This record gives sequence, structure tokens and C-alpha cells, in this order.
Amino acid sequence: MEKRKAQVPLVCHGHSRPIVDLSYSPITQDGFFLVSASKDGKPMLRNGETGDWIGTFDGHKGAVWGACLDTPALHAATASADFSARVWDALTGDELQSFEHKHIVRTCAFSESTTYLLTGGAEKILRIFDLNRPDAPPTEIDGSPGTIRAAVWHHSDQTILSSSNDTGGIKVWDVRTKTVVRNLETKSPCTSVEVSRDGCYITTADGNTVKFWDANHFGLVKSYTMPRPVESASLYPTRGKFIAGGDDMWVRLFDFDTGEEIECNKGHHGPVHCVRFSPGGESYASGSEDGTIRIWRTIGPGSEDFEVGGENRIRVGVEEVTRKVEGFHIHADGSTDNGFKQ
Repeated sequence: MEKRKAQVPLVCHGHSRPIVDLSYSPITQDGFFLVSASKDGKPMLRNGETGDWIGTFDGHKGAVWGACLDTPALHAATASADFSARVWDALTGDELQSFEHKHIVRTCAFSESTTYLLTGGAEKILRIFDLNRPDAPPTEIDGSPGTIRAAVWHHSDQTILSSSNDTGGIKVWDVRTKTVVRNLETKSPCTSVEVSRDGCYITTADGNTVKFWDANHFGLVKSYTMPRPVESASLYPTRGKFIAGGDDMWVRLFDFDTGEEIECNKGHHGPVHCVRFSPGGESYASGSEDGTIRIWRTIGPGSEDFEVGGENRIRVGVEEVTRKVEGFHIHADGSTDNGFKQ
């Protein structure tokens, strides 16, 4: 397969320390959005298409390890080393809820129904908070073998997939019984777990390997050995391609069916900690130790190349972006009335 020439990404500055998590919203009536978690403790919200900064969620007192958006992109959640997970208003930047933990929180995820928040971290306990009853004690699921690195919802919030920093494998938890119903075996700890947007595949990264699992029967569909250790992987929304990034500072695009490398994107100046496809698949984002987010356009066999800013990009109208950010009151010094800061 012929490789394409190198492309120039959109580079998003703003963070002062490594970026450790990225999450896109689904496509909403206002476009789609990207939230980033960084060790600088300042999670940021951006326009997912252009990378333009919208706001910074200000309040954490330690590194932020995880960040996510709910389905309508109206709320954001963050997981932090300050022993808390927080829920934010994505329109105003206001902190809505803070859920205290006894140790570092590494990951968070909104349920598909957007009524629950899942957290996990150094306590080795999965917690489910009812956002309609924030003062109620959370549901706790213990039994994780080590610090929880990643945790995601699955099967319409009926199951949870989690990985640990200390051991290999993915545990599949039944939310009703709070028990492990399946173990997906990997040789190394999984640093990335993603459920495809159509709910058909689970993508994992462990050591030098990217694996794809049947999300319904949990059988291993494909396993590819990468050129270097990978920390994160993401599957194209319609399955034909996948991306992976790791310690060599490069973001690679691969063919899903053959595992052949399609493209190798260079530009980061530190290890790549997270990669994610946009919800429509027209681009993908990478976050690095160098403190930058880079947004790359998707190029693949059978698809037309398109230039950044060209006519073939998915457009988000000015009025839609204005609606998303209305209520932001930016003063001459760059501060705002609502908690978002430039």
C-alpha cells in the first residue's frame, strides 16, 4: 500500500504540562467538541473541528488524569490527582458537583443515559455516582487487582470494562451483580480501552500490541504488533482504519484489515499519550508529553485527500459556535465571569 506524504496538523497550544487524556463528544446540533486532561490541572474544552479554545475548567488542585463529555456535550467530567472527580457545565464553565475520593482518580466516564458518572483510580474501586442524587452514596464495585487505569461503560450501561496499571487484561463487570463476568487476556497492562461508536468493537493497547475484540461475545477479532510500544489506540468510526501512538512520538494510521501502515505523522516532541478519532472520522487528535494537541486529517485508501480549511471539511456554522459559547464574558484581562479563563 502506497504511503501518503506527511501532512501538517492543526496544533493546539495552551497546556503547560503533558496531555494524558482526550475525549470527543458525539456530533451535536452545535458541532462536536474535544476535552483534554493535563498534568497542569487545567482541563480545556475546544471546538473539535478547528481545535479552537473555548474554555478552561478551573478548580482542580492537582494533575487531571481523565476528562470526558456527555452525549449532548452540555457537561464535562474530570478525574484528578487532588482526590476528586468533578462535573462541570460545559456552557459556562461552572463547577456543578465535586465527588471526593480517598486517593488519586485516574478515569471518569458518563453513562450513555448521562445520569451516572463512573470513576476509578488508585483506590482500586469503581464508583458509580447518580448525578440526579449527588448527595447519595455511590455504588461501589471493588475487586480490581490494582490501580484502575481506564474504565468505560458498555452494553447500554449494563457492563463496565476496566484495566489496571499493575496487571494485564480487561475485566468485564456486570453492574447489577458487581461481579466480573469475563476476562479479556493481554500480556501487558492495558493503557487504552475504547468501545467503538457503533458498539461492535473494543480497542485496546497493551505493550507493543493493539487488539480488537468483539464487543458482544468478547472474542479476539484481530491483534497487531506495533513497531514500538503503544500507549493509546482508536478505531475509525466505520472500521476501515485505526490509529496508534506511543513512546516514539509518532502517530501512525493503519489499515484495520491488514495491519499495514498507511501513514506516519511526525511532529510531537514527546511521547504520545492519547489518540482519538473525531466522531465523524474526518480527523483525529493526539495528545503528547510536549503539552500540545495535534489534529490530523484522515487520509486513507479510497478516500479523497482534503486540505485543512478546504471545502470538504465538516463545517460548524458561526452561529452554532456562538450558541455554544454564549454566556462567556471575556474581560480585557482575559478572565471571565463564569470560571473559564484564557
